[in-house]
Amino acid sequence: NSFKREPSKGLILAYSVAEGVFVGALSMVIDSMYPGVAPQAVLGTICVFALTLALFKSGKVRATPKAMKFFLIAMVGYLLFSLVNLGLTMFGVLDNQWGMRGMDISIMGISIPLGVLIGLVAIGLAAFSLIMDFTSIDEGGKAGVDAKDAWTAAFGLTVTLIWLYVEILRVLAILRGQE
Repeated sequence: NSFKREPSKGLILAYSVAEGVFVGALSMVIDSMYPGVAPQAVLGTICVFALTLALFKSGKVRATPKAMKFFLIAMVGYLLFSLVNLGLTMFGVLDNQWGMRGMDISIMGISIPLGVLIGLVAIGLAAFSLIMDFTSIDEGGKAGVDAKDAWTAAFGLTVTLIWLYVEILRVLAILRGQE
């Protein structure tokens, strides 16, 4: 749907249902391993969304061209890390369920799972992606774009919120696994 010229309501709804089933199943599995993390992730997602929206509405944060370039570079870096991590985990090079994310690093004598640091970066990227979504919605509203394009904006916002939720869920699970 991201590459279609015209938004398809059917595709957007089907994607949303499939994504809901996937995220529900993932939440159930992670919450069975680490009880209570799914509701915490929901609360965390709502808090990040609300804070990001408040900062956007106040004008304190904007999607400037310079910030967009930084975001693109950071996203490519995050994608490369995620693909390498997935490959190393799938092919048995790393036996930790989180791959490199489960490895501990030491910062000033404090042992911290790499996944927590990477997760915080990903949460920041997802929050900035929300800023981009809000900017797109705001500019579209001001330009008077057709109502059918609201489906595209809703699709983008949904994808970003699910990404944010999954990242928060992963960070919480990694932290709980360290207990």
